[in-house]
Amino acid sequence: MLSLAALLRHHDRDRFQTALFAPAERREALLALYTFNYEIARVRETVTEPMLGQIRLQWWRDVIAAVFAGEPPRHHLVAVPLTAAIHGCGLTRAYFDRLIDTRERDLVDEPPADLAALEDYADGTSSPLVQLALEVLGVRRPEAQETARQVGIAYALAGLLRAMPFHAGAGRCLIPEEIAGRFGLDPSDYAARCGTPAVCAAACEIAEAASRHLRAARQNRLTIPRAGLAAVLPAIVAERFLTRLRRAGYDPFAPRLAAPDGWQSWRLAAAALLNRF
Repeated sequence: MLSLAALLRHHDRDRFQTALFAPAERREALLALYTFNYEIARVRETVTEPMLGQIRLQWWRDVIAAVFAGEPPRHHLVAVPLTAAIHGCGLTRAYFDRLIDTRERDLVDEPPADLAALEDYADGTSSPLVQLALEVLGVRRPEAQETARQVGIAYALAGLLRAMPFHAGAGRCLIPEEIAGRFGLDPSDYAARCGTPAVCAAACEIAEAASRHLRAARQNRLTIPRAGLAAVLPAIVAERFLTRLRRAGYDPFAPRLAAPDGWQSWRLAAAALLNRF
C-alpha cells in the first residue's frame, strides 16, 4: 500500500514539496491533510455522473462528522491519519466543511458567471486548506488566517490557469462567462486548446487577479511566523507559474508551460531559508 508521502509526491508535487519544510513532528499531519484534499479534488475525474460524485463527497462529510463526534476512524489510507491530525492539532471543522461543499461545484459543467464567482470558488477550494495547514503548524491568529486566505486564492487561480489544457481536454471551462463574452472567446478555440488573442486576454485577467491576491498576502507577510511558513509556501509556486505564463504571452496552452519547474524545490528552499513567501 502506498504511503501518504508517496501518494502525494506522485499526485500533488507542489504540496508534497512545501510540506518538507514543516517541522518534522508536524509533517505527517500536513501530509494527511493534503492527501485528504487530493481525495476530494479528484472526485469529478473518478466518477461517471454527478450523483456518484455527490455520494463520494458525502462519504467524506460522514468521515469528518465521525471524527468530530469522537467516533473511531474508518479503515482508510487517508481517514486514519487524518483523524489523528484533527485530534492532535485541534483542527477547525468549518474549514473541512467548506472544502467539501465547494467541491460540489466540480460536478456541474457551467462556468462561473464572473470573476468574483471564480474567486469565490478558488477561495472555497484552496483557502481553507492553507488555513488548516497553519493550524497544524500552531498558527491561529486571525490576521495570519486572512493572509493564508489570500495565498489560497492566488494559488488556486494560478492552478486553474496551469490546469487549463487538462480542463479543455476534459470539456470543462472555468473561464467566467462575463470575461469570455467580453473578449469574444470562441468555445471551439478553447476546446481545441488554441492560444487565440481572446483566450490569452481571458487568461491575463485571471492571472492579474491571482497577482492581486499575492500582493495582498505579501503586504501582510509579517503576520506569518517562521513556524507557519510551510503553509504559505504555495505562494512561491503560484508566483513562478504566473511569471512563466506572462513570458508565454498569457497563452495557457503554450507547450513550454507543460514542463514542470525543475528549480521549484530550490526556490522553496531559498524562500524557507530567507523566511519569506
